[in-house]
Amino acid sequence: MRWLGGLSDHVRRIFIQEAAEEKEHEHPEQFQPPPPPKKLTPEEYAALPVVECRHLTKIFRDPRTGKDVSAISDINFTIEDIPRKGEFITMLGASGCGKSTLLNNIAGLEPHFPPTKGELLIKGQPVGGPGPDRGMVFQSYSSFPCYTILENVAFGLKLQGVAEKEREDIAADWIKKVKLGGFEKAYPRELSGGMRQRVALARTLAVKPRIILMDEPFGALDRLTRWEMQDLLIELWEKVEATVFLVTHDIPEAVYLGDRVFIFSPRPGRLIEIVKLPRPTEKAAEMQRTAKFAEIVNEISRKVEAADSHA
Repeated sequence: MRWLGGLSDHVRRIFIQEAAEEKEHEHPEQFQPPPPPKKLTPEEYAALPVVECRHLTKIFRDPRTGKDVSAISDINFTIEDIPRKGEFITMLGASGCGKSTLLNNIAGLEPHFPPTKGELLIKGQPVGGPGPDRGMVFQSYSSFPCYTILENVAFGLKLQGVAEKEREDIAADWIKKVKLGGFEKAYPRELSGGMRQRVALARTLAVKPRIILMDEPFGALDRLTRWEMQDLLIELWEKVEATVFLVTHDIPEAVYLGDRVFIFSPRPGRLIEIVKLPRPTEKAAEMQRTAKFAEIVNEISRKVEAADSHA
């Protein structure tokens, strides 16, 4: 049901309700309808964590062997909703340790979602699938090739029913914010890799998601372009005040961007350690060349290597 993220809330609720009714019909003795949500005061709602992960486990069936494979196991963490301040979470661990599985569970994207055990809550409500409160930026360039840059950035707003003139104005403003002014009528094929990732970032931020999910978005970029994108991301993130989860294999990137670094063991991925870090005070290229920064990177590198022993 990955495509549900493009539907209106009303239509999405219909599909989710139909899925629940099918489940009730198939296993009536096991089906337990969810309790009605409790009505909260504005103060109670504001105090709820943005994301709460409770004992999350995901097991896949390997089609080649028919055996179960555990991708992540018993993941627990809480991201508080701090007024006028988002939090940036970066995730490190060996390839295949389940970082992307966790990211896709937060996004509500199949086949990673739903989890086998445990639950994910967004502002106190269980994740039921994709939603406009979460935006995703992938490593692969995900722009629509037949749309102009303006049309690409405005796409999510169009799905939300925003009027044409308003969504074009919003899209044009975000195109300028990601420093692509003048390319509104260009097509993705005419842009470099770094420029196409700027388009993906603008499209995600234009709909003002509460949570931004990024799966190695700068992995294919050269070092200089990567530094530029890190600076741009910090600049824009401070404006939208969203919670960001970013998966990366680049330890300096994780250290530079992360308020907290989540370190995972190899498969089955377990959250071994959470390291709190100060926010950057300099541009990426300058800060990442300093001896102090290198010292922190070395410390995190040792922690990542130590996590391998938990396999």
